[in-house]
Amino acid sequence: MQRLRALGWSARLDEAFGPHRAAGLEPARVALEHTHIYRVMFPAGEGLARVSGRLRHAALSRRDYPAVGDWVGIKPTAHAGRWSIHAVLPRTSQFVRKVAGNRTEEQVVAANVDTVFLVAGLDGDFNPRRLERYLILAWESGAHPVVLLNKADVIDDVDPVLKETASVAPGVPVHAMSMKTGLGLDALTPYLTPGRTLAFLGSSGVGKSSIINRLVGQELLKTRDVRASDSRGRHTTTHRELVAIPGGALVIDTPGMREIQLWDVGDGLSEVFDDVHSLAAGCRFRDCGHRAEPGCAVRQAVEEGILDAGRLGNYLKLQDEIRATEARTDQWAQLEAKRLGKIGSKAAKKIYKDRGR
Repeated sequence: MQRLRALGWSARLDEAFGPHRAAGLEPARVALEHTHIYRVMFPAGEGLARVSGRLRHAALSRRDYPAVGDWVGIKPTAHAGRWSIHAVLPRTSQFVRKVAGNRTEEQVVAANVDTVFLVAGLDGDFNPRRLERYLILAWESGAHPVVLLNKADVIDDVDPVLKETASVAPGVPVHAMSMKTGLGLDALTPYLTPGRTLAFLGSSGVGKSSIINRLVGQELLKTRDVRASDSRGRHTTTHRELVAIPGGALVIDTPGMREIQLWDVGDGLSEVFDDVHSLAAGCRFRDCGHRAEPGCAVRQAVEEGILDAGRLGNYLKLQDEIRATEARTDQWAQLEAKRLGKIGSKAAKKIYKDRGR
């Protein structure tokens, strides 16, 4: 039990696992996911696991499959050191995004995260509009966001950036730091409590892996230099992994996201753009789109300098993106239902044909 608590096990999880324990399953936590093979950690150690056929059959989408950070119920297989995953416990939080490319499907990137560190670099990467996008994803996950402004050593005065970040992320802790000099690293100490799970999100080259390496105390994750021309770097992490750090906290490193496409983030959008929603209460029309409607209190706030024009522009852009994703989702659902209907029809015809023989 002590090993489980070190991995983040709680009384709530113990109660939820009761039926699975009665079915002969053992609790474990997913530490690594790689091409449908998982490394799981449990009281006696760790091993490799695959999803059982029954769980795979019951999964309605990729969201139902285990993700790094998940608590699962496992059983040993006939192969030594190999396990099968038969159950996934309910998640306290989950970071969900649309899978890369044109497929309209959801993917859980990390599960049961307590604190999400949103990392931005001050060497040219800092972009308030991108930060708003990450904040939406963080709030929607159910975890608590914290903004880390890395590479503070490259600018003379960090205070204006801190102020701008606070205006974009009201109520969210913001810390300036530098992995090169060690500046601000102690600000992370309150978050590094035993059994607490952390995740680092941000674009490539902002220093996520460097921060994790410093916390772990060794070169656990590979890092690469960024290009001087645009402060961008190649993605140094190619898979998601849960690792323990000195002091007892756990951290999930996630690949830099080439395509950050929003998925089912209505609550997150409202949380991040609470100022826009508050101003919208003064619009003449209840369904005001804040674009060209008369009596729009939001556009009036922009004209009066109360609301930043770029912030409103990003809000409208994100709204359009969410609507487009919803439309594609509905279309995909209709096509999938049609496909399944054809399969069912063919199966029924075969049964009747076989019976008639």
